[in-house]
Amino acid sequence: MSNKPHSTPQCRDVINLVPEPFVLIDNEYRIVAANRNYCDTYDMQESEVVGNYCYKVSHHTDEPCHLHGEHCPLKTVFETGQATEVIHEHFDRKGRSEHVQLRAQPILDDQGEVMYMAESIYCIDQQNTDDFKLIGRSPVMMHLISLLQRVAPTRTTVLLHGESGTGKEKVAEYVHHFSNCHEGPYVIIDSSTLGEQLIESELFGHEKGAFTGADSKKPGLMQAADKGTLFIDEISELPLPLQTKLLRFLETGTYRPVGGTEYKSVDVRIIAATNRNLRQMVADGNFRNDLYFRLTAFPVNIPPLRERKDDIAALAEFFLMQFESGESQLPLSQEVIEALLMYDYPGNVRELRNILERASILASNTAIGVDHLIFEQFTYIDAKSEIVIHPTQPESLPTDESFLLAKGQQRHNRDQILNALRSCNGNRLRAASVLGVSERTMYRYVRKMREEMETTA
Repeated sequence: MSNKPHSTPQCRDVINLVPEPFVLIDNEYRIVAANRNYCDTYDMQESEVVGNYCYKVSHHTDEPCHLHGEHCPLKTVFETGQATEVIHEHFDRKGRSEHVQLRAQPILDDQGEVMYMAESIYCIDQQNTDDFKLIGRSPVMMHLISLLQRVAPTRTTVLLHGESGTGKEKVAEYVHHFSNCHEGPYVIIDSSTLGEQLIESELFGHEKGAFTGADSKKPGLMQAADKGTLFIDEISELPLPLQTKLLRFLETGTYRPVGGTEYKSVDVRIIAATNRNLRQMVADGNFRNDLYFRLTAFPVNIPPLRERKDDIAALAEFFLMQFESGESQLPLSQEVIEALLMYDYPGNVRELRNILERASILASNTAIGVDHLIFEQFTYIDAKSEIVIHPTQPESLPTDESFLLAKGQQRHNRDQILNALRSCNGNRLRAASVLGVSERTMYRYVRKMREEMETTA
C-alpha cells in the first residue's frame, strides 16, 4: 500500500455521488452548493445555480414559497432544527409544473446550530398526476394544500371535515396519491349506505357461517387496502359497536373478521371524512370520545366554495375542459364570471360543476351566456344595469326531445369527420376548426374510429 496522504474530498465531489437532485441552502434561501443532477433538472449551469435563490430556481417566483401559502421546509429546518418532508409543485427545465417530494435535513455547525439545509428532491410520477390536482390558489386553498403537503408523506390518520360537495373524496385521493403508500390500493367505504351488520362485514370481512347467508369466507375492505389507504366516508354514520372495532385497529393495527377467532394484521393508512360535528356527537353520546381523539390526530377542514370564491373562475375552466365541446366555450365572458361569483353555492363545488354542465348543454356550440346559468332559488343584481335578474329555474328546462337533441347535435358522424380530415390533408387542428370542436374532441373522434375499425377487422 502507498503511504501517500489522501486529499480530502471537496463538497462538490461528495454531493455529486447523491443520485437524486441535491442542494445546500443557507438561512437566506441562497443556494450554496448543488450537485450535477440538480443543475441538470433545471437545465442550468452550476454558476447560475450557486448564489441564486432556491425559490427563483424551482418556483420561478421572486418570493419564498411560504409567502404564497406553501409549507417552506427551510423555515421548518432553521426554526426547529428538525428534518421535514413535504410535497411541492416545482417547474421543470421546460417550465412545466411537476410535483416533487422534498426531504430536508439540518446541517449543524460545531455549536449545534443549523448552518445549512440539505434538500433532496424526488420527482413524483407524472402519470395521472393532473387527475389529483386540487384546483385553486385562493389563500384558504393554499393553506389547505400546505397542510396536505405536510401530512401526505406521513402515515398519520387524517380526518377531513367539510360540507357536502366540498370535495372531501378528492382531497383524500390527493393525500393518498402523494403519500409513501401511493403504489398500494386506495379503497373507499361509504358508511352512510350500509346497515350495521353489512358494514361490519364489508369493512372487516367475515368467516363462513358467521351469519345467515354467509355461505363462504369473505375478506373485507380492510384486507383489500393492505399496504395502501382506506378512505372511510361519512364516518359519523358508523354504529357505536363498530367504532370500538375501528378504535382497536387504529391502536393496534389488528382486527378480527365477523365470526372469526383470530386477529389479523394489516398495514393500512386511514383517512376519514364527515360533514357532521363529531364533537357535538361525542357530547350527545353518539360517537366514542376516544375514537374522536384518535381520528383527530390531524384534522383538516375543507372550506366551502363561498369562502374561496377567488377559485371559481379556475374551477369553471377546469370543469368545462372535462365536458365534450366544453373547451370550445372558453374563455368565459366577464358577465358570466361575475354571475358565478355572486352565488353562494350551498351545494359547493359539486353544485358549480352541475351548473356549468347544464350551461354547456344549453349553449350547445355557442358561447355560454348568463341566461344559460341555472341557479337554485337565487336572484342577483346586475351591477351595470341595476336590474334584478331571476335566472332560469330547473323546472323551466325543456322536457321534450328537443332538449336531448341539442346535446346530440354537438357530435358529428363518421362521414363529416372524414371529410373534414380529407379537406385539411389530415391536419387534426384545422379539421377541428372546420367542425367547430376542440383539438382534444377531434382526437377523441379519431381514436374512437380507429377502435371501431380494429373491432370490425
